[in-house]
Amino acid sequence: MSAQPDDESPAEERGIGATITPYRDGPLIVRGDFRLVDQDGAEIDPGRGTIALCRCGKSGIKPFCDGSHKRSGFSAPSAPSRPRPAAQLRQED
Repeated sequence: MSAQPDDESPAEERGIGATITPYRDGPLIVRGDFRLVDQDGAEIDPGRGTIALCRCGKSGIKPFCDGSHKRSGFSAPSAPSRPRPAAQLRQED
């Protein structure tokens, strides 16, 4: 019997092909094996294996980041300010 990987395991150990990292006051960095599609399911060619996705809404090349967050004064933490409800339930078990 094999142990089930938990949510704290690295993405590769959990069988997830990509890692998404929100950067403080910046974009979402996506690394690994991923597909990027629009809302209609059409594939968007990212042109590389690591991409930065806009979080501020100001980029001229959406969904990709062009650095506009710096000029616009965008501010956001890297991690959530409070746990998600599912995380709270797991802690109570």
